[in-house]
Amino acid sequence: MNQPLRLGVAGLGTVGASVARILARNGEAIAAKAGREIVLAGACARDRSRDRGVDLSRVAWHDDPVALARDPGIDCVVELIGGEEGAARACVEAALAAGKPVVTANKALLARHGLALARLAEERGVALAFEASSAGGVPVVKALREALAGNRVRRVYGILNGTCNYILSRMEAEGLSFAECLADAQRLGYAEADPTFDVEGFDTAHKLSILTSLAFGVALDSEAIYVEGISKIAPLDLAMAKELGYRVKLLGVAERTKTGIEQRVHPTMVPRTSAIAQVMGVTNAVTIDADAVGELTLIGPGAGGEATASAVIADIVDVAAGHVRPAFGMPAGRLERLERAPMQRHEGGYYIRLSVFDRPGSAAGIATRMAQGDISLESIIQHRARSADVDPTGRSGTPVPVVLITYATTEAAIREALARIHADGLVAEPPQVIRIERD
Repeated sequence: MNQPLRLGVAGLGTVGASVARILARNGEAIAAKAGREIVLAGACARDRSRDRGVDLSRVAWHDDPVALARDPGIDCVVELIGGEEGAARACVEAALAAGKPVVTANKALLARHGLALARLAEERGVALAFEASSAGGVPVVKALREALAGNRVRRVYGILNGTCNYILSRMEAEGLSFAECLADAQRLGYAEADPTFDVEGFDTAHKLSILTSLAFGVALDSEAIYVEGISKIAPLDLAMAKELGYRVKLLGVAERTKTGIEQRVHPTMVPRTSAIAQVMGVTNAVTIDADAVGELTLIGPGAGGEATASAVIADIVDVAAGHVRPAFGMPAGRLERLERAPMQRHEGGYYIRLSVFDRPGSAAGIATRMAQGDISLESIIQHRARSADVDPTGRSGTPVPVVLITYATTEAAIREALARIHADGLVAEPPQVIRIERD
C-alpha cells in the first residue's frame, strides 16, 4: 500500500472547511480512486477554536502559511487563502520551491503570477493544479487542458460569476433595480459587503485570463481584457432584451479573430433560445467552441463551499495518483505571447439605448450619424412621451428612450457615431451600449 498523501491546507474558510469535511465523509472512496489514503495533516487558519463541522484535533496547526508549506510532514499544499499577493503568494511559492505540489482555487494569484508559478512548478517537477479557480465546481480546466487536447479552440465564453448572474436573473424576473437586487444578494451571502470585484467584472476577468491561456496556448495577460460590469444595467434594458428575443448575461469571452485573440468581459445580449440564456441564479456555464468536438457547454455551481471543494479534491486525487502535467497544458516556455485584438476592432451587433430629446430633427440626426459610420440599423424602437407631456405640435421637451439594434459593425464605428450624436446635443445622458452575441 502506498504511503498516505499528507495535506496541508492554508485557509479553513468556507471552501477549506468543506474540503476537510468531504475528506472525512468520503475518505475511503477517495482513497480508492487516488490509489492511496489522503489525510489532512496540517492547517493554517486565523481562528483555531472555530467549529468547522469536522474533527481537527489531530491536525498540526501553523500560524504562518509559509511555515506550513515548508513543514516536512506535509506532502501537498492546498492554498485557499485568496488574493494575488501576501500570504497566498508566499505560501504557494514556498511550497513549490520546496518541491511540493500545490492545489489552489486562487484565480487572482494565477491571473497575475500564473506563468511564473508554472515555471517554478516545472523546475521542481511538481504539479500546480487549479481546477477550482475558474468556474467553481464546473470541470472546465480539465476539459480544456486534457479532454479537448486534440481540438483547436475557436472561442470560449461563459457566465463565470454567480453573483452577477443572480442579480441579472432577479432583475429580469421581478423588474427590480440593480441596487435592490444587489442588496438582496448581500443579505443572502451571494455578494460581498464591497461587491465591486464581482459586479464590475474583475472576478470574471481573472477567470477568463486562465481559460484563455488553456484554450489558446498563450501566456496569461489579464491586462489585455476589456472589462465592463453590470452596475449600469437598468430594468428597461432587460425588458427590451425580452421583447427583442434576448436575455442579458455578464459574459467573459475569448476568441480567435483576424486581428488576434480578443478577451472581453461585459454585459451581453444572448438569444433566449441558446443554452447559456437558460442559466439562471448563481449557476455558472462555460461554452467551448472547437473544431473537432463542435460546441460543448458545461453548466454547474460556480461557487459555494461544497462545489468548490469538489474541484479542489479532484486536483488532490490527481496529485495523489502521481499525475504531473504542465499547468496550462504545455510547458510554460512554449506558451505563445498573446497577440491582443484591440476592443475597437471588435465586430458584432449592438443594442443602443439613447435618451433622446423629443423634438423635430432628433431622429433624423441620429440616423444621419449612424449612416456616416456605415452602421446599418436592424430595428428602431421608440417609446413616446406621455400625452400629458406632449405639446400641441406633437413633441415634448422631455427625453424619451430610443433603442437601436444594429447589424454587425465595429466598436470603433459605434463609439465614433455616439460621440457625434452627443456633440450634436441630441441626447440627454450617456448611451447604454450592450453587445449582442447572436450565435
